[in-house]
Amino acid sequence: MAPSLRRCMALVVLVAVAAAATSASAQLSTTFYDTVCPTALSTIKAAVVSAVQTEARMGASLLRLHFHDCFVQGCDASVLLDDTATFTGEKTAGPNMGSLRGFEVIDTIKSAVDKACGASVVSCADILAVAARDSVVALGGPSWNVPLGRRDSTTASFGGANTDLPSPDSSLATLTTAFQAKGFNLQELVALSGAHTIGQSRCSLFRDRIYNDTNIGPLFAASRRLQCPRSGGDDNLAPLDALTQNRFDNAYYLNLLLRRGLLHSDQELFNGGSADAQVRTYSVNPFAFSRDFAAAMVKMGNLSPLTGSNGQVRTNCRKVN
Repeated sequence: MAPSLRRCMALVVLVAVAAAATSASAQLSTTFYDTVCPTALSTIKAAVVSAVQTEARMGASLLRLHFHDCFVQGCDASVLLDDTATFTGEKTAGPNMGSLRGFEVIDTIKSAVDKACGASVVSCADILAVAARDSVVALGGPSWNVPLGRRDSTTASFGGANTDLPSPDSSLATLTTAFQAKGFNLQELVALSGAHTIGQSRCSLFRDRIYNDTNIGPLFAASRRLQCPRSGGDDNLAPLDALTQNRFDNAYYLNLLLRRGLLHSDQELFNGGSADAQVRTYSVNPFAFSRDFAAAMVKMGNLSPLTGSNGQVRTNCRKVN
C-alpha cells in the first residue's frame, strides 16, 4: 500500500472513531491532561516507540497488558499490582503467569511521565491505555483518540483473571459469551481478535492444536511441530501471524482462511460458524478492520473505569500508595 494511501486511511480512521471517543464515559476526556501535564502523551509515545524499536514483540505485549487489565474488574491497572504477603494479584493467574510481560516498560514509562509532569498525576491505567494505542501505531496500525481520566484500583482479582479472560482453547461459543459479558458483539470480538496479527505464543498454548486439531493446514502444522515437540519446549515461541509478524495489518484473517490460525481459539473464528463472514470481510478490507479495531479499542478502554475520587493515582504501578 502506498504511504500516501496509508496516511489517508489513518486519518479517516481517526475521524471515524472520534465520535466513539467523545461519547465515552462522561467522566473521561481525550484532553484530560492538557492542562495538568501537556507533555504526558508525547512522553508515553516516545517511551513506547523506543521499547518497540528495541524489541518489536514488546508492542504486542503492551497491547495485551491493556486487554488483560480491562477484562478483569475494568481498566484500572489492577493487572500491574505485585503480590504481597497479604495480597494476591492477577499476575500469577492462569492466563497471565509466565506469559504476560512488559511490566518493566510500564515502570519506565511511569517514571518518565512523572518526571515530565513534575508530579504523579497520570494514572497507570491511562498509561496502559495510551501505550496500547501507541504500540499499534508503532507497528503500522491505526490510531485513535484515547479517552483519559482513569484512576488506579487498590485491589485486584486473581479469581476474575482466571474466569473472565478467555483461554487459547476456547470455542467460538465460549469466546462469544466471554465478550458479550463485557458488552461486545460478534463483530467487535472478531475485530479485537485481530490484535493477534502481532506477537508470539508459547508452545504450551498451541501444542494441542498442531497435534490434535483437524481444521489446520497440514504444512502449517508440520512447520509448527518443528518448534513445538509433543513434550518439552513449552516456552518455545511461534508468531501468531507468520506472514507479517511485526506489522499490524489484516494478515491474521488471511491466515484463518488458510487454516493457519496458531491458537485453537483463533481458528474458531473461521470454522464454519457465525464469525466466518466477518473474517472474510476483514481479510479483503484492511480499512474496515482498522476502523472497527480502533472503535472497539475505544470501547474496551471504557470498561468500568475508576474516575473522580474513586481509586487513586499510584506513584508506583506495582503497589498501592
